[in-house]
Amino acid sequence: MDHSAGTWEAYAIRYAHHDRTARENFIGGDPHDGPMPMDYFVWAVRSAGRVFVIDTGFNAAMGRKRGREMLRPPDVGLREIGIEAAQVEDVILSHLHYDHCGNHKMFPAARYHVQDREMFFATGRHMCHAHMRIPFEEDDVVEMVRRLYAGRVVFHDGDGEIAPGLSLHHVGGHSMGLQMVRVNTRRGWVVLAADASHYYANLEQGRPYPITYSVGEALEAFRRAYELASSPEHVIPGHDPLVLERYPPPRPELAGWIARLD
Repeated sequence: MDHSAGTWEAYAIRYAHHDRTARENFIGGDPHDGPMPMDYFVWAVRSAGRVFVIDTGFNAAMGRKRGREMLRPPDVGLREIGIEAAQVEDVILSHLHYDHCGNHKMFPAARYHVQDREMFFATGRHMCHAHMRIPFEEDDVVEMVRRLYAGRVVFHDGDGEIAPGLSLHHVGGHSMGLQMVRVNTRRGWVVLAADASHYYANLEQGRPYPITYSVGEALEAFRRAYELASSPEHVIPGHDPLVLERYPPPRPELAGWIARLD
C-alpha cells in the first residue's frame, strides 16, 4: 500500500434485488442456467471527514417499472453509516444506466463526477437506436443536462485522481463512458468495478454481461480491474450478492444490507 496516499473506509449498500437465472448474466447464456440473482448497490467512501458516494441507484417507481424489488432507499443505508445524503458534496456516477444514476432529489448539494464519453454517449447519435436506449431512462439523462446547466457536473476524460488515494479509471465496455473507482484502504487498493463486472463470475471466467457497448473493451476492463487492485480479491463487482457474504457488516444488525469493504 502507498501510505503517502489518503486511506479510506469503503462500503457497499444493497438497495434492491432481482431474481434471475444465469443465462441472463453472460454473453452467450450459460449451459447450467441455474438461479443467479442480482443485487443492486450504491457505494460510499470516507476519509478525514470527506465523503464520496458512488452511484445513486433507482427509486421505488423505477423498480416497479423495471420489475426489480426495492428493498430500502439508498439514503436509508447511508444514514446507517453516518452519511446524510442531503449533505453529500460529491457523487461519482460510474455510468448513466437507470440503476446507477436515479434518485434525483436525494443529493441536492452534490456535484456529479461523470466521464465526458458517457454524456456524449447518452445524449448523442447512439441513442437513435432503440436497442442502445434499453438501459437508459430519458428522465435520468435530462436530469444530468439540468445539473450541467446548474453548474453541478464535473467532467473527467479518462483516468485521474480526484482526492488523495481516490482515482477514477475509464474502461468503457458495458457503457461507452463507464468508469471504475480505485480507493486506497487499510488493506490495500480496492477497485469498485461497478458494471465493469456485474458478478465475480464475469471476471473470473472472462465472460462479459450481455448488455455491452463494446465486447473488446469489456474484456480489457477485466484485465484493468485486476491490474489496479492489490489482488484479485480486492476487486468488487457491481451486482453480486456474494459481496455481502465475503465482507463483514459494519455492525451485526446490518448483515445482508451493508458491507465494509476496507
